[in-house]
Amino acid sequence: MKNLVAVEGPDAVKGSGLRDGFGRVRGGGLRAGGLAVACVVLLGAVLLSLVAGNQWFGPHDVFVAAADFTGSDTDRVIRYLRFPRTAVGLLAGAALGLAGAVMQGITRNPLADPGILGVNAGAALAVVAAIGLLGIQSLTGYVWFAMGGALVATVVVYLVGSVGRGGATPVKLALAGAALSALLGSVTSAITLLDLSTLNEFRFWVVGSLTLATSAIVAQALPFIAVGIVLALALGRSLNQLALGEDLAATLGTRIWVVRLLAALAVMLLAGTATAMAGPIAFVGLAVPHVARALVGADYRWILPYSLVLAPTVLLLADVTGRLVARPDELQVGIITALIGAPLFIALVRRRKLAEL
Repeated sequence: MKNLVAVEGPDAVKGSGLRDGFGRVRGGGLRAGGLAVACVVLLGAVLLSLVAGNQWFGPHDVFVAAADFTGSDTDRVIRYLRFPRTAVGLLAGAALGLAGAVMQGITRNPLADPGILGVNAGAALAVVAAIGLLGIQSLTGYVWFAMGGALVATVVVYLVGSVGRGGATPVKLALAGAALSALLGSVTSAITLLDLSTLNEFRFWVVGSLTLATSAIVAQALPFIAVGIVLALALGRSLNQLALGEDLAATLGTRIWVVRLLAALAVMLLAGTATAMAGPIAFVGLAVPHVARALVGADYRWILPYSLVLAPTVLLLADVTGRLVARPDELQVGIITALIGAPLFIALVRRRKLAEL
């Protein structure tokens, strides 16, 4: 397969659009139209998340609960359960999608993802330690631990994956991430098994869940994710230049260390806060950037906004699926995303030219 990344950069734009690795020209107008369609689909997923579940509601019920709250059981369910759950799905999905796209761009690794590279495991261990060892219960208290754990895990995986010949190859980074995730997961399990109260709070959160969402969690997480989104979207041009290679990117004026620092900060804010809100949801950050790349080519100035819109769509639809397939109970959203993402991960690993993507 032709290398998609190698055609990126400021000199890749010719005529009506950016040529991808297959020689096709993807015009900006077409991409903008596609993004608008994706936004409409996201709005549909939001509405479905608000009306679907054990209790089905109509769009009119949602409007009444939002604009003319009467205190009825229907209004209470929609306002206090469905609204926060949907908002957390939006924020966590956008954060994970952008974090995955930034990680894939900065490492030039198609397997980069907050779950695969151990970032979620680092954040999860830090949150469990904050809850079980320090007694911290609020998101504003342990979100700092989650971001710190995400940052430490990112650095450790990159350092371990860089050892030896060839540097940080995709396979080495994936193996380092898998090993670190297993290690951190074991420590997390040990802490929860020694503390029953921590285990009770942790057992639904650890699989990735939106069921514990509240309006307070949304308000606390929004500033962190907003800053992370701004940082991530600002990196599009720099990621395009890095795709040409560090030496050429430097000649084009890119400050490599600044880009890496901002990327690490964006991933820390996005993945750390998303994990603190909803638990370590896997594969969203891996799969969605690949879908965006298939739709718009290799230009990160478009991959990032597409990931921002497509990821929460996927997460909300997965959450709705989990509510419906096991009625009157439900499957947590992390289980659904794993069922969807695992086959994609296997397909990516089996690609013959994985390192050239």
